Amino acid sequence: MSVVTEVSPDQKKLTIAVKGRFDFGRHQEFRESYERLDKKPESIVVDLKEATYLDSSALGMLLLLRDHAGGDESDIRVVNSSSDVKKILAISNFDKLFDIS
Repeated sequence: MSVVTEVSPDQKKLTIAVKGRFDFGRHQEFRESYERLDKKPESIVVDLKEATYLDSSALGMLLLLRDHAGGDESDIRVVNSSSDVKKILAISNFDKLFDIS
């Protein structure tokens, strides 16, 4: 499994860890990681520590996640990004839409 989810015991925080390639092949798995929840979490963390690749479809998936979580009102953090991934996110102005670390 390349997308691993963990919900906090109080169901307020969802962590989505992407392992390996974050590309269109992960689309269905990534969407299901947050759409299948009974209760919408207050905050979402996307952990890219083990992501080895990110492409434009991954950027689109992050935008879909943001829309699902409430758009401008959403609390989404992208964490453990490699320097290359941070560069891609910055060039795409995603640092204006997400808290990236």
